[in-house]
Amino acid sequence: MPPAHSDGALYLDKPEQVDRFLNQISGVKELALDTEGASFHRFLDRIYLLQLSTREHSAIIDPLPIGSPAGLGQLLQSKSVEVVFHDADYDLRLLHQDYGWHVTNIFDTRIASQLLGIKSFGLAALLEQFFDVKLDKKHQRADWSMRPLTPDMLAYAAQDTRYLLQLKDHMKGELTRRGRLRWAEEEFARIEGTRWEAEESMEGFLRLKGARDLSRPELAVLREVANWRDAVAAQLDRATFRVMGNEVLFELARRPPKSVSELSTIKGMPKGMIERAGAEIVAAVRRGAEVPEAELPKFPRGQRWNKDRDFDERVARLKAVRDSAATRLELDPGVLCSRERLENIARSGAKTIDDLASVPDLRRWQIEEMGAGFIRALESAV
Repeated sequence: MPPAHSDGALYLDKPEQVDRFLNQISGVKELALDTEGASFHRFLDRIYLLQLSTREHSAIIDPLPIGSPAGLGQLLQSKSVEVVFHDADYDLRLLHQDYGWHVTNIFDTRIASQLLGIKSFGLAALLEQFFDVKLDKKHQRADWSMRPLTPDMLAYAAQDTRYLLQLKDHMKGELTRRGRLRWAEEEFARIEGTRWEAEESMEGFLRLKGARDLSRPELAVLREVANWRDAVAAQLDRATFRVMGNEVLFELARRPPKSVSELSTIKGMPKGMIERAGAEIVAAVRRGAEVPEAELPKFPRGQRWNKDRDFDERVARLKAVRDSAATRLELDPGVLCSRERLENIARSGAKTIDDLASVPDLRRWQIEEMGAGFIRALESAV
């Protein structure tokens, strides 16, 4: 085995090292996992490090020189191994995108902490609260795609799983004591299918904050300059904002320059970018400006619901039930039941508690806690 770092974690960057380590832990029934990507630096995010801890061992697997560590995938997809994450969503998406893995038997300490009514549920806050451990945050936005990684960065990465199993023990104990473990298990089962969904091609510009404030001709320019930026960022494998910030794109859309010389009047436009790609930017702006009126982009219509006259009143009554339960359970109302789910109930036409089981996204535990109140609220709103 390679030498361990000061925090006790092994750095594994050779296939035989990884195989040896995974054979060593093959009998475990639980392990903690975290991943490091580089979305702050790279155009397409991927896994640049895998950190894992058992009760006795910790390791950092470097997938760049070794590829997919298949033995780890077998462990993570085994129903007999509980896999502990903190805020699993992005990790699960990357694991699916890069390796095709679907992790099962999950315990997410972030979800658990929210169901316990803990308001500061970041990993650093939880470890400080329960174990008096202070995590060093100085490499929070580090470029994990760089090699070699410094000992300091490896020590930082190892922190993310080192205490997770202990934190899980505490959370599971509290959930059990308060009768909420079944709540958490239902939530964990729902995130098992989390996967990376491909973004609709060429539609990302509509999701930029502020895009709804633009006119349709301005949206056409925004689309062209945003697509140009994405193409450059993909070619350089660089995060899009490192090529050109969103605020510059919006300036180009609102005040479209007609020549390279006019680019210097655009607020925030890097001088070096004008020199390197000024003609390309102006060409993109021109393409947007020349889009025929009938082909100008527009936001897709959201799903339309026919709101009857009493819809808002039903939602208000359901919200009152939810808020009362949130006070009783000492939970954030949004964690207990989101506005979207309340609206789903309001339009469901449910007449009995059993009817609530077919309401989209409504959990069994939510029905158990609030179902009777929801039905009374719907009856009184009729």
